[in-house]
Amino acid sequence: MTTNTNAIAKPRFSTRKLVLTAMLACLAFVLNTCVYFPSMAPFQHFVDVVAAVLLGPWYACAAAFLCGVMRMMTGRTIQAVVGAIFGPILGGLLYRRFHNFWVVVIGETVGTGLLGAMTAYPLMKAFYGLDAQSPFYYIPFYTPSAIVGALMGVAVLLILQKTGVLRRMQEQIER
Repeated sequence: MTTNTNAIAKPRFSTRKLVLTAMLACLAFVLNTCVYFPSMAPFQHFVDVVAAVLLGPWYACAAAFLCGVMRMMTGRTIQAVVGAIFGPILGGLLYRRFHNFWVVVIGETVGTGLLGAMTAYPLMKAFYGLDAQSPFYYIPFYTPSAIVGALMGVAVLLILQKTGVLRRMQEQIER
């Protein structure tokens, strides 16, 4: 009796992806804690872009969510979570479709700078009683942070790609 190796099902969750997700979440948390910009978290978006390319949209979202929860535990508002989850999903989905780093920047910027910012308004009003008078209030705060962080992420990815490390990392993650 022969065994067909192609018929072996791929596990639903990859231990390597789960570990890398946790490591990236912790990296984003530490970077955002040590390097502080008022009302900005560019290192969150940096990690979102890297995670979207290496792990895909759902693991990248999980990393952003974990980092956001850790940041909330240190006194940040719900914006730490809301501002982080839409960008890696959109960026990861766009990267999955086009395999281009620059579309991840667009996904991160639109996901965070627009969707995240507009989602923050009703949540800040409901949980904290802050009425900013407009659902567009947070866009000028979220968008520059998302652009700067996403560009930093692309810079690192381009360096990794040029040296061949990115391909090796992707191969190791997919094993």
